[in-house]
Amino acid sequence: MTDLKQLTPRKKQRRAGRGLLAAVSAVAVAGVFAIAPVSGLNYASAEVIPLAPGETLNQELMAAATAQVEFELPPLEIAEIPKPEPEPKAVTTSDAASGGGAAPAFAPPAPAVSPGSAQEIARGYVANDQEFACLVSLWQRESNWNPSAMNASSGAYGIPQALPGEKMASAGADWRTNPDTQIRWGLGYIVARYGSPCGAWGHSESVGWY
Repeated sequence: MTDLKQLTPRKKQRRAGRGLLAAVSAVAVAGVFAIAPVSGLNYASAEVIPLAPGETLNQELMAAATAQVEFELPPLEIAEIPKPEPEPKAVTTSDAASGGGAAPAFAPPAPAVSPGSAQEIARGYVANDQEFACLVSLWQRESNWNPSAMNASSGAYGIPQALPGEKMASAGADWRTNPDTQIRWGLGYIVARYGSPCGAWGHSESVGWY
């Protein structure tokens, strides 16, 4: 066995260097395995909890759901060469007329609801005017608020266009014909996936579906 006291300074430095290298390697390996994508609620596995009869889609519920919606971190970059900024382009009359920007996050104000209509039922669950306007526009696009609407190609069914329609059975056995059952399930789906009706409407405006 080598007596550490007899080691020359050079040998001691070599051993110390090897120990330091091993420690750095261990930290690096641990760092690789410690890094993992941050995620919340996965869209594919989001649990749809229908609203209970008489329950209101309030700000606290939407905020809590929005905080759980899955997000991904952008890829890490060591360094990036800055790119020159493009010169600003003058906005023409045609650009202004066509809207020429990002899809709106909010929908136009909803019209007055008709007594006894499906929209009146939904209004009882969504008190916020802007969120209700988004919901009206969203389901107007999806089904024209028809509880019997069926997509001939996909089989999506009802006011919220559940796919398949049988999913709405979690809100009630009368899901095929009852607008209230369909609306409660649809609002639960929206909250689970997008956090709020305006979140779902913004997604629909962006990609054409929700």
